[in-house]
Amino acid sequence: MSYSLEAFVADCRAALQHDPGPAGREVVKQLVERAAGDAQFVETNIRPDQEKERHLLYEDPDLKFCVLAHVYHDAKGSSPHDHGPSWAIYGQASGTTDMTDYRIIEKAHDGQSGKAVAIRNYALTPGTAYVYNEGDLHAPSRSGPTRLLRIEGINLLGVKRDKYEVVQG
Repeated sequence: MSYSLEAFVADCRAALQHDPGPAGREVVKQLVERAAGDAQFVETNIRPDQEKERHLLYEDPDLKFCVLAHVYHDAKGSSPHDHGPSWAIYGQASGTTDMTDYRIIEKAHDGQSGKAVAIRNYALTPGTAYVYNEGDLHAPSRSGPTRLLRIEGINLLGVKRDKYEVVQG
């Protein structure tokens, strides 16, 4: 039986009510893997024909977490970033996201970019997910079409986040 968005949200909500910290997020990661690996869930909720790359599926009025569908039609990457005051979970639904984790060498300050060094590379493939806690620095790269299910601890639309440049370590 396919996982519905309503059941997924209820399960995430229960996990985060029980433990809003890293342990609860690990449970949510497992739920994201289940949903991202469910072909019917993906086709219903992370549609390749959605108009914007980022589509808000659900925002919890009490706990403030958000469920998002991300669809990229072409190659796309980003520079190292964190999620400001929040955490995020990326779940790969289709395609592959090559991810690089970074260690901060120099914090961003006064509008100046910080400096970071790469420490690990790995691939997110369909049905896999990864938790990025507050302050975790990473950069995704996609060489072709991809779809992701992403959970944010708060809606990050409009949240200021620091920029980082990559340096050799």
